[in-house]
Amino acid sequence: MRDTEQKIREVDATMAMEGMPLTDEDKSRLRDIFEGRTTVERTVQALIKKHSQKSSTAYERV
Repeated sequence: MRDTEQKIREVDATMAMEGMPLTDEDKSRLRDIFEGRTTVERTVQALIKKHSQKSSTAYERV
């Protein structure tokens, strides 16, 4: 089985070909998943929570 860093390099190379190289934070998330410290589901939920807008946006007050 390939090691974690090799997997991350391969994912990064693929994403870079599409013009979206991985950030250091992305690589850290992948390490956590590959090494069993978290799951994909937990990571996705954390990202959704992080990037969700609050319910009291200016658009809702208009």
